[in-house]
Amino acid sequence: MTHTFKEFSTNAIFNIGNENDLLPFQKAKQCEFYTFIWAKSEAINLIIDSVPLTIQPHSILALTPIQYLQYIDGSDAIVYQFNREFYCIKDHDQEVSCAGILFFGNTNIPIIHLDVVEQQKFITLHDVFIDELETEDNIQAEMLRMLMARFIIKSTRLLKAKEGISETPKSSKVDLLREFNFLVEQHFKTEHSVAFYADKLFKSPKTLSNNFAKLNRSPLQIIHQRIVLETQRQLSYTDKTAKEIAYDIGYEDASHLSRLFKKYTSLSPSDYKKRLNSLS
Repeated sequence: MTHTFKEFSTNAIFNIGNENDLLPFQKAKQCEFYTFIWAKSEAINLIIDSVPLTIQPHSILALTPIQYLQYIDGSDAIVYQFNREFYCIKDHDQEVSCAGILFFGNTNIPIIHLDVVEQQKFITLHDVFIDELETEDNIQAEMLRMLMARFIIKSTRLLKAKEGISETPKSSKVDLLREFNFLVEQHFKTEHSVAFYADKLFKSPKTLSNNFAKLNRSPLQIIHQRIVLETQRQLSYTDKTAKEIAYDIGYEDASHLSRLFKKYTSLSPSDYKKRLNSLS
């Protein structure tokens, strides 16, 4: 059964459904909503940004509105979907600390595994969600947003634990990584240098690189990986030429993007497109 909340004054939308809500994605398209897909007792097979992915039972996948989702198969899923008018990740990041890790951290596709204890906690939270969706009063919207904040916080904590990120009051390096990832998401099409992001974060490029070295990440690698990911998305899901994609991502000379793309994928954009066509 699908439960939907709509707030006409703000255009906020929040939806809780099941695997039937994945059926519109049998052909790949952008999510358009922030989306959590929770595989309960069975695996869910998907393709995310042209990459095949399986959500194992008792695991939750987090997706942003701009990611491309294709549903292959699987059942017994819970699907949460909401737009920025319902819950703006950027505006609420001080509360939930998820931007750059759970959302818009482009190094990995975030999947949260739930052990037996966490399964019960999330089931309880889900039941409260359903109860609130069935209770229409003047504080329903506030209650639902509070519950979503709790869901996001719990998911982010589990993801940090999985990635070995310590949850301490002064985890400045983690906050720096989150802020950097989020800035890259906002500016990667126009700004390709570490110096730009270092300036935004009031750091020198050297200080930024030294901090990231301790987290086994390179600022330049993160910028490049985001550019390559966008190139892959556009090659996979649009009819744009390599030159048009390069221009969209801020390269006047398409050969510069081609060299970068080949460095990370071992294929030129045109060869990558040919391989996609041969598989379709």
